[in-house]
Amino acid sequence: MTAQIPAASELDLALVEKITAAVDAQFDETVTTLSDLVSIGGIAWDSFDRSLLEQSAEKVAELVSELGLENVRIVTEDREDGQPGGPAVLGHRPGAEGKPTVLLYAHHDVQPTGDESLWNTPPFEATREGDRLYGRGAADDKAGIMLHLAALRALQAAAPEIGVGVRVFFEGEEEAGSPTFRTFLENQKADLQADAIVVADSANWAVGEPALTTSLRGVADGTVTVRVLDHAVHSGMFGGPVLDAVTLLCRLIATLHDEQGNVAVPGVAAQVHADVDYPEQTYRNDAGVLDGVRLAGSGSLADRLWNGPALSIIGIDVPSVDTSSNTIQPQARAKWSLRVGPGVDPEQAYEAVVKHLSEQAEAVFGAEITFEKGHFGQPFSTDTSDPMAAAMMESFHQAWGVEPKATGLGGSIPFTADLKEVFPEATILITGVEDPDSRAHSANESLHLGDFRNAIVAEALWLARLGA
Repeated sequence: MTAQIPAASELDLALVEKITAAVDAQFDETVTTLSDLVSIGGIAWDSFDRSLLEQSAEKVAELVSELGLENVRIVTEDREDGQPGGPAVLGHRPGAEGKPTVLLYAHHDVQPTGDESLWNTPPFEATREGDRLYGRGAADDKAGIMLHLAALRALQAAAPEIGVGVRVFFEGEEEAGSPTFRTFLENQKADLQADAIVVADSANWAVGEPALTTSLRGVADGTVTVRVLDHAVHSGMFGGPVLDAVTLLCRLIATLHDEQGNVAVPGVAAQVHADVDYPEQTYRNDAGVLDGVRLAGSGSLADRLWNGPALSIIGIDVPSVDTSSNTIQPQARAKWSLRVGPGVDPEQAYEAVVKHLSEQAEAVFGAEITFEKGHFGQPFSTDTSDPMAAAMMESFHQAWGVEPKATGLGGSIPFTADLKEVFPEATILITGVEDPDSRAHSANESLHLGDFRNAIVAEALWLARLGA
């Protein structure tokens, strides 16, 4: 729907103060509830206890019901293998006539903890240290759920007359790759229809500096196998005339980048360019780049991170050092992950990598090269001139007191493409509560509580703008 949305200067300042006061009055309780959610280690991988995932969904459904939303329920779709997918929580509050409806998305499942000896605090026990809350899911993405619920609760307390329609969709399998997401959207479409969709699963520019994520790279991965012998042979008796498959695989991988570190595969270059300056030292600090390591690629750092291709080898099958023997390895296999910016089709990018590698016969001395296709996720972009997006940027500005940034994200959220295809008329806004030191997916994941509070204020103000 086309809406005339008030700017910051036009929104009643008394209402702004009431909403902000309501967020602050409820904030300690919000953090306590978030801590309760962190204590439930619901992981959507088959190798983990599913009962905890179901317990997590039940707790989230209870919180949604307490807000007074209607038709609150837990919904599960079956995966292709017939096993149940992750339990999602749905709920709905109808809007007043003529008012827009928003869909608020986040996910309650979390990543595994990894090596718990690397954690400074118990991963499933929320621990507050200074202005940060530590724990698995404290940022990604149980904070996203609490962001939505706390914003709705503040709006109910400060401005119950605001008639915006609200739907919630709290997924339960995002960290497992959302295997039933598309099926879920199609089967539950009537209960998810909205004018705007807020995906609270991204990051801000820095602590104290909000950002709307306006672009995401797509992803394409695949596996390449190099085979040179039909069986392993003694490295002393046969070594010399034939190179082992591991060496040839390394030679093949080396052709994927040029001398500057740019991706050397034709047809995957950036189609759009960033306006934001990303300081090199900030990147080095955020990524933990070792001193003396030269950054790869050319062009602006923001484009290299958000819009340009990034090709990484993420796995390799060769004998381990501890189990190796003096034999020439007959075959070796590697898995690559290719990120591509808006405007580049991931499946075409995959074919471009296959074509490039297939043409490297000289580099691998004519060894046999075979490929296996992996997974694909489409890139995403948002038009910041859209009234819904502009209203969100205004709300960020008012909540934080600084100019927000329109940024990209080098990672991928493949399901955004599904949202765009199933709901083509909806504006999709990607927000979040993380910052560069949140360490999502890593040990010592944490949430900056000041930014969490500001994000709640911003979303409540945005909802108020839509209802004004």
